[in-house]
Amino acid sequence: MGNKNTLVIGGSPNPSRYSNLAIKKLLSFGYNVDSLGLRESHVENVKIQTGRPNFKGINTVTMYIGSRHQPSYYDYIIGLRPKRIIFNPGTENEEFSNLALENGIEVIEHCTLVMLNDGLF
Repeated sequence: MGNKNTLVIGGSPNPSRYSNLAIKKLLSFGYNVDSLGLRESHVENVKIQTGRPNFKGINTVTMYIGSRHQPSYYDYIIGLRPKRIIFNPGTENEEFSNLALENGIEVIEHCTLVMLNDGLF
């Protein structure tokens, strides 16, 4: 499995949100999870942070914010140097995907929850 550090962008303490479900599922599969959201909160033992923390060793960024809210994150995410970015359904963004690819970051358009369940993560 390699590096298991995953950053969930769009984290929410609301249990009906997919980002919340993803955090819980990632934890259940043994991944180290960090999260960014609009407000500081927690999902299980994961602190949802705000701003642009200097996370280290992020392997995967999984997006749970729509494309119109993503531009302010472009430089930040590229600067984290993840190996891949997963654009979950509804977060697809051709502009950001192209930027990521230009910076050597793999782009995946898929559902994190399905990927975990199917052993594709």
